[in-house]
This record gives sequence, C-alpha cells and structure tokens, in this order.
Amino acid sequence: MIRNTIRKACIVSLGSVMLMAGLANFSVAQAQASNAVAIKNFMFTPMSLTVKAGSTVTWKNLDGEPHVVVSDTGLFRSGALDQNDTFQYKFDKPGVYKIFCGIHPNMKETITVQ
Repeated sequence: MIRNTIRKACIVSLGSVMLMAGLANFSVAQAQASNAVAIKNFMFTPMSLTVKAGSTVTWKNLDGEPHVVVSDTGLFRSGALDQNDTFQYKFDKPGVYKIFCGIHPNMKETITVQ
C-alpha cells in the first residue's frame, strides 16, 4: 500500500517536471518563431513585423512555387527559395524596410526595426 502511494507520488512528480520542461521549450520556440515570416498563398505572413535591432528574421517558403525575398533598397536579395527553403537576414540598424518578392512583386511586407 505504501509502495503504491510512493510510486504514484513519483510518477506525478516526474510528470510535472516533464510538463515544466516542455513548457520552457515551447516558450523558447515561440520567441524564436516571432521573427519568422511564412511565404504561403503568394503572401508574406505576417505582412508587417516589428523586431529589435540585431534580430534575425527568417523567411520560409511554404508555396509550391519559388519566391525571392528582396529589400526595396537593394540591401539584400535571397536566391530563389523553393518549397520549404529558408532565407535569413540580420537587421542591425533601426528603420523601416520594405520587402517584396523578386518574382511576384505584388507580394509585399514591411519590417520595422527598433
């Protein structure tokens, strides 16, 4: 009887520790994903993103068609991103950056760096 009580207490404690560890990893993943831009249905999502100076933004193409991530000032230009390809750029200076797709120029977004 006492063994069963101790066993249950250990299982509950272990479960709590695993849950806390999982939640900590989830929070880290959420923080990292906040600088992520999905390219889907010929759109950048989100279309407007605010990040801190020094942040890296990651674009991931989820479309079956290629896309090219381009800064309108020529600051950067990705290669053609096929489905599931990614491109990253580190924004060091504050400002407002207008981004478009080099293949589909009607696809636009704004990155604000504070």
